[in-house]
Amino acid sequence: MIAFDKNEFAQRRQRLLAQMQPNSICVVPSSALVTRSRDTEFPFRQDSYFEYLSGFPEPDACLVLTNSPEYPNGLSVLFCLDKDPNIEMWQGKRIGPREAKRTFGFDIVFDNEELDERLVELMNGHEQLYFALGHNQDCEERVLDCIEQLRSAPKQSQSAPSSIVDSRLLLDEMRLVKSPYEQNIMRQVGHISANAHMRAMAFAQAGRFEYQLEAELHHEFAIHGAKHPAYSTIVGSGENACILHYTENNAELKDGQLVLIDAGCELHGYAADITRTFPVSGQFSPQQRQLYQLVLDAQKAALACIKPGKTIGEATQAAIECITTGLLELGLLTGTLEENIAGQHYRAFFMHGLSHWLGLDVHDVGHYKAAGGDRPLMPGMVLTVEPGIYVAGDAPVAPCWRGIGIRIEDNVLITDSGHEILTGDVPKEISQIEALMAESFIQ
Repeated sequence: MIAFDKNEFAQRRQRLLAQMQPNSICVVPSSALVTRSRDTEFPFRQDSYFEYLSGFPEPDACLVLTNSPEYPNGLSVLFCLDKDPNIEMWQGKRIGPREAKRTFGFDIVFDNEELDERLVELMNGHEQLYFALGHNQDCEERVLDCIEQLRSAPKQSQSAPSSIVDSRLLLDEMRLVKSPYEQNIMRQVGHISANAHMRAMAFAQAGRFEYQLEAELHHEFAIHGAKHPAYSTIVGSGENACILHYTENNAELKDGQLVLIDAGCELHGYAADITRTFPVSGQFSPQQRQLYQLVLDAQKAALACIKPGKTIGEATQAAIECITTGLLELGLLTGTLEENIAGQHYRAFFMHGLSHWLGLDVHDVGHYKAAGGDRPLMPGMVLTVEPGIYVAGDAPVAPCWRGIGIRIEDNVLITDSGHEILTGDVPKEISQIEALMAESFIQ
């Protein structure tokens, strides 16, 4: 496991403060518990922005940062739940203000009971407020109330920020490029998720159910400290693999089918996102083999473009050209390569994007465009590369192709010299998959 490093989070706060306009204040709220049913809650998941700046794991907290001239090195203030033995007896230990200051490296920590009064004091005299309007309604109401209190006070004694700037404009750019600390976490979460995929692959056989493979995945996640999946796990067998966000996971596996698994765990807030497709019987049929190899070739063509200075658009075009050429050769498309690409006819079989950013969110923050064009890739970015082919059960093609859904997805870190595949532990070559499954059948 990656050891918590409070200096990493302190450095992030300092970077944000350095980019803010002088004499500004930033308010970042945590997530709150969400009711599941009556008096039970969903498992708590920290707000990604709050997590990025604090590492603090509890709900109902608030982070305040200021670069007022009064604080030459900036000031970080946390508000959090106080210690309460009666509540802790039922709900577990709280960190509390004293321990939060020591462990997480904040300059000042207050009990939440002081938030309303202290926030007015802290906000007074700042020229700009950095805050994500529309992101957290409860905190937004509190912040706007503070501004109103300051504006209604005698002008000579107090002053409110004159403008509100969306803090996400700065934070999204910061989060887009991962530090070495973040990269190490994402290597670990990729490794755990890859092992889970191999476990599910080895477990699969006719007569078992999609939800049993899901259980194998989640067991592997949890036993290595990643208690939760990063998103709803997809285990789609047969035609279910052609449903892009299939999550029912209740069908029986049958010989002759492929199984598409899209799953990744979350560790320290960071997500993995892997897709593999494999045959229930352990052997690809001729048609499955041809389409699978085509998807794999498309991913390799895209990966050849994944390096500093290149763009996701260039990688996407390489994958599209590969897939379209292959579909023409197999007879699933007709006409010329140029006609099919210009008319986007390939979208009947490859209808989603090739890639997305990955990090604290599965579809992570950060713009894909820059200076009017596609954003050049740079070291530290992490993204998925996930071409696919999906032939619906009623597609107007020869019956031998119908009901085949294939996607191959890896998580890729941009390096100085090219890229590093963070999820490469799980096999994707046909020979490797068939060998792994043959070994599991023997056992």
